[in-house]
Amino acid sequence: MKKTTLTCVLALGLATSASSYAAGQSIDSCVAAVQKQKAGELIKLEKLNVAGKPFYELEIKDSKGAEWEFMCDAKTGKITETESEVSSADDEAFKKNAKVTEQEAIAIALKVYPGNVQEVEYEIEDNGDASYELDIVNDKGHETKVEVNAANGKIIEVSKEEWEIGEEASAKK
Repeated sequence: MKKTTLTCVLALGLATSASSYAAGQSIDSCVAAVQKQKAGELIKLEKLNVAGKPFYELEIKDSKGAEWEFMCDAKTGKITETESEVSSADDEAFKKNAKVTEQEAIAIALKVYPGNVQEVEYEIEDNGDASYELDIVNDKGHETKVEVNAANGKIIEVSKEEWEIGEEASAKK
């Protein structure tokens, strides 16, 4: 889905109340902030709750086909985190720092957040660290994103998904 189409869909879906309108403005701010950092097609947008604070996760596919994730503060419209994605744990940029296997990362996450793993992403943090981002759906149908450091197995970020528009191009299920 093209960036402009996705923005239009979001605007229509969010323009139903005054509070949703304010949320729509922050989405526009986040999209603009991402566009300043990386040119590409907006392929997915998620509304997340991270430690009680609202964030948007915007996923961009650049002209070379590489995927990038941006975390944006939903209140301020400022980018707080940028990660690149690779297609597998065998990617050189990922495996050079990884000491924890995908199965070990899944076991670590499921011990704390039980459910079914719906998706695994392989991410490279701004500082070069590798991490697994796991989408776990619990028995009530709620999705939690759990990010596990691939070097030491520590859970480094947890967020609750409120909604998602778009699809992950390289999703593993």
